[in-house]
Amino acid sequence: MAAHSLSPSLTRLLFAVKYASLQSRCCAVHSRVQYSTVSPSEKTFDKILIANRGEIACRVIKTCKKMGIQTVAVHSDVDSSAVHAKMADEAVCVGPAPTSKSYLNMDAIMDAIRATGAQAVHPGYGFLSENKEFAKRLEAEGVMFIGPDTHAIQAMGDKIESKLIAKAAKVNTIPGFDGVVKTVEEALKIAQDIGYPVMIKASAGGGGKGMRIAWNDEETREGFRFSSQEAASSFGDDRLLIEKYIDNPRHIEIQVLADKHGNALWLNERECSIQRRNQKVVEEAPSTFLDPETRRAMGEQAVQLAKAVQYSSAGTVEFLVDSQKNFYFLEMNTRLQVEHPITECITGLDLVEQMIRVAKGYRLQHKQEDIPINGWAIESRVYAEDPYKSFGLPSIGRLSQYQEPGHLSNVRVDSGIQEGSDISIYYDPMISKLVTYGVTRAEALARMEDALDNYVIRGVTHNIPLLREIITHPRFISGDISTNFLPEVYPDGFKGHQLETDRRRELLASAAALYVTAQLRSQKVLGALRVSSTPVGGSHWDLCVELGEGRHDVEVTKSGNVYTVEVDGGKVEVSGQWNLASPLLPLTINGTHRMLQCLSRDASGKIVLQYLGTSFQVRVLSKLAAQLNSYMPEKVPEDTSSILRSPMPGTMVAVSVKPGDTVAEGQEICVIEAMKMQNSLTAVRQAKVKSVHCKPGETVGEGDLLVELE
Repeated sequence: MAAHSLSPSLTRLLFAVKYASLQSRCCAVHSRVQYSTVSPSEKTFDKILIANRGEIACRVIKTCKKMGIQTVAVHSDVDSSAVHAKMADEAVCVGPAPTSKSYLNMDAIMDAIRATGAQAVHPGYGFLSENKEFAKRLEAEGVMFIGPDTHAIQAMGDKIESKLIAKAAKVNTIPGFDGVVKTVEEALKIAQDIGYPVMIKASAGGGGKGMRIAWNDEETREGFRFSSQEAASSFGDDRLLIEKYIDNPRHIEIQVLADKHGNALWLNERECSIQRRNQKVVEEAPSTFLDPETRRAMGEQAVQLAKAVQYSSAGTVEFLVDSQKNFYFLEMNTRLQVEHPITECITGLDLVEQMIRVAKGYRLQHKQEDIPINGWAIESRVYAEDPYKSFGLPSIGRLSQYQEPGHLSNVRVDSGIQEGSDISIYYDPMISKLVTYGVTRAEALARMEDALDNYVIRGVTHNIPLLREIITHPRFISGDISTNFLPEVYPDGFKGHQLETDRRRELLASAAALYVTAQLRSQKVLGALRVSSTPVGGSHWDLCVELGEGRHDVEVTKSGNVYTVEVDGGKVEVSGQWNLASPLLPLTINGTHRMLQCLSRDASGKIVLQYLGTSFQVRVLSKLAAQLNSYMPEKVPEDTSSILRSPMPGTMVAVSVKPGDTVAEGQEICVIEAMKMQNSLTAVRQAKVKSVHCKPGETVGEGDLLVELE
C-alpha cells in the first residue's frame, strides 16, 4: 500500500483538537480565578501573524483561538514540524535555521504578512519584539504592531535614554554614568570613579545577555569585551553603559498595562531573584518581601514611567530592591515577559488578550482598585541544560519521551515542543514554563514539587534537579533570597540532592524492590510461568546494592504487593503498582507517597532512578554476582588536566592560543558561543600547548576535544 502524508491543513486541524484541552487549562488555571473573557460585541482582528516560535508562539495562538482570530505562524526550515507551525491556521517558512536568516529576517516576515493578509503582528518576546525598525515597517504597511508605539520602544529599549526619562519621571534610579561607554580605557575610568563593583551591560536588549559584573580593573576589561560582543550578536548594537552594582539585591518587577487613551494600571509584582548568569530560573507572584506600601510605591512609579513615554500595551518595569526595601529602576521591557503567566494566575487577566484589545484601540476594562492578588503562583523555567555545569549549560538532542504533568490540578505548562521535538543549538534551550497555583504559597510550592516529580523528559539533559532543590531549600521556603541565591547556597557548584541517611535507605530499598519486581516479571510469558535459567522463586532475597563508592547488603521479603527491605540497620516498607512499562513509578515508602522515575535499567543490574528530582545510578546484584564483580578491572578515568573538552554544544568564537604557547592557570584558551551567550574556557594549570583541534567559526559538540596540553 502506498504511503500517504497528511496535508498541512489536516495536520493543523488534528493539532487544534489535540490542544483544545490544553487551551482550556491555559485559560482556566484554577477554579477561583478565570481569565477575562472577550465581549462578543468587540471586533478586533480577523488574522494575526505571530513573529516568533516555540512556547510563546503557542501561547499567543491559544488566546487568538479563544477570541476567534485566525493565526499565521512563521518558521525556519528546521522548525517546519514544530508545534507552533502546526497549531496555527497557516504557516510560512521565512528562512534557514540561523535566527538572522529567519526569525530576525524582516524582509521575509513582511513578505509573509503580505502573502497571508495578516492585519496585525504579535511579536512575542525576544527576536523582533523590541525592534523599532520592525514596528515602523509594519506601520508603513498599515499592519498593527501588537505592542507599544515606536517612540516607547526606542525610549525604553535604550538603557541610557530610559534612565534619563526615568529620572525625569521621578522614578528611583541606580547611580552610574549617563552615557555610552565607547572604549575599554573609558570603561576603566568610569568604573574607578563610580567605585567597584560595577555592572557593565548592553544599552539595547535584555534577557541577561551582554551583562557582566566587574569587581576590579581586570574584570572590567574582560567584561567590556564580552558584553560588547554579546550585545552585537544578540541585538545588533554593541553600545554599553556602566552603573553601580547593588550587591545582594532582589530583582522585583512590576507588570503594567496601558491603553491608547492615557489609562495605565500596575498589575502587582513578580519576584525574579533566583537567577543564573543574570537570567531568571524561578519566579513567583506576589513577592514575600514587599509590604503593601512598597508595592504601591513601586507600582505608582512604574505607571509614572509608562505615562511619561505614552506607553500603550503590556510592559514590565524592573527594579532592584535592597535589604531596606529601597528600590531602583533597572529597565523597562516593552513586550510580554516570559514569566507573565504567574501574573495571569493571581489577577485573572489574559495579558495576550489585553494586548490585542489595546492594539485595536479599546480602553482598558479595569480600574486600579479592580486588580486583585488572589492566591500565589510560582513558575519554574524548565531548560534543556546541564545544571551541574555552571548551574546550566545548554544541552541538545531529541525528546525521545516527553510527558507534561498537566493532569495535576492547578498546574499550567506553557510549551512549544512535543515528544520527538529537537532541541538545537540555534535557539533558546527552554523546554517549557511550569506554573503552579495555590491559595497560599505553601500550597503552590507543594504543587510545584509534585509537578516536577511527575514531569517526564528523556533524550536531553534538563534542569529539573536544580529546580526541585531550589523550591525545597529552607532559604527559599522562608523567602530569604536574593540574586546571589545560587552561588551562596551552592558555592562549589550544584551537586544534586545530597542524600541523608533515611533518604539513602529509601533509594536503596526502592532500587532493590524494583530489581526483584523485574526479576519476577522475567519469569512470566503473557502471565504464565516459564522455566528460567536463573530461578528467582520464593519470597526472600539477599542482594547487594552499589551506590557511588558504597556497597550495601540488602535483605528483601515480599508479602502481596509490599516489599520489606532491611538495609543499613533499618527497615523500609515499599509498595506500589510496579508498572515497569510506565515512565513514572508511584511508590509508598514507609507511608509517604513518592513519585520516582526509572530512567534506565539493564541486564547487568544497573538502574538509574530519578528520586527527589536527582538522577542516581545504582547497581543491584545477587550476593554471588557481587562477589565475582569484585574481580572485574575498573576503568581508569581520563586525565582532564592535560586536555580541554567542550562543556557544551556551540560555535567557536575565538581561539586564543596556538601550539607551542605557554598558558598560565586561569588564562583564556578559547571562547564558545551557545544560545547567544559567550563562555570563556580557561586553563586549569600552567602548561605548554601541545595541539589545537578547533578554529573560529566551527561548530563543536559537548565533549569534543578542543586543546591538548603537555
